[in-house]
Amino acid sequence: MSYRFLSSSSSVIITECSALFKLRIPPHSNQIPNNFLFNRVWCCSRSYKKLEMEDNDLSKFTVINDPQSLHHKISAISIAGPSKLQVIADFDATLTRYWINGHRGQSSHGLLKQGNTEYDAKRQALFDYYHPLEFSPTIPLEEKTKLMEEWWGKTHGLLIEGGLTYDAIKNSVANSNIAFRDGVVELFEFLEERDVPVLIFSAGLADIIEEVLRQKVHRSFKNIKIVSNQMVFDDSGRLVSFKGKLIHSLNKNEHALDMAAPLHDQMGGIDGPVEDNASVKQRTNVLLLGDHVGDLGMSDGLNYENRISVGFLNDNIEKNLESYRNAFDIVYMNDTPMWGVVKLAAQLCSMEV
Repeated sequence: MSYRFLSSSSSVIITECSALFKLRIPPHSNQIPNNFLFNRVWCCSRSYKKLEMEDNDLSKFTVINDPQSLHHKISAISIAGPSKLQVIADFDATLTRYWINGHRGQSSHGLLKQGNTEYDAKRQALFDYYHPLEFSPTIPLEEKTKLMEEWWGKTHGLLIEGGLTYDAIKNSVANSNIAFRDGVVELFEFLEERDVPVLIFSAGLADIIEEVLRQKVHRSFKNIKIVSNQMVFDDSGRLVSFKGKLIHSLNKNEHALDMAAPLHDQMGGIDGPVEDNASVKQRTNVLLLGDHVGDLGMSDGLNYENRISVGFLNDNIEKNLESYRNAFDIVYMNDTPMWGVVKLAAQLCSMEV
């Protein structure tokens, strides 16, 4: 099986080699070398005119807009070594699956049930009002930022007023439709073995993300920190306040790194030694994972030298592919597993590129 992109200047052919696709580049080309492998790679040219495929199922493919640039980044990060690398990842629909058994997977915020139907309904009403404003193309950023602060603030107020308990969080996660992509645990384990920090950025709730990790993975990782809104509970397990500044969808970036908290064990203590936030900022090579173009802002505030961005385009592929492939170095389409990122991480932590 082969796929050809027709361009005004060149064509790139991708042919199947066992379970992998291998790029066939002319011998004297200065693009990616012949031994550079990706799992089911679909390669784009900026000037392509027509795509001829023997199979119209795009769900199995990966888009790389500029293979040469990507190869140079991989080489530079690999030469610098794991000690200079950090991984920044969005949580919902990036680390977690978009579809589960044919149904839309829940988000870490959406799965929460307070055990109080009145307050659940109030939070849903806020969502119905503010969510369209979050994605409105006509609202200026400054005004939209104020609206997001307003939305998050009101929601957090309802969680406190409605008497949210940690037991309710546990029950919500246990009864939720949320799951990690295949390969996520293996990625975490691989990075932990090499002391590469993983920063999970989320505009949701850190305590829910931690509980999802606890229930779905059944372990924590000493290299993972969560940059998200942190709850404070009293001795009876009732929510009384939130810790630190509010993190919403438009300010989740490394400026908020002082909110980063390591995963805790079952008794509430830090699970193993962790790297301090100042030393994380010294890691100037970044592997960034997100499912929205806006997630590229997660590295704002970090003076990085090299950044490889991976975008998960889970739905509306035809509508969004153009913007995603222009924004991200690599695009994985239609809710694919994390195995491609695992292979990429192995390359970044190896001197053999």
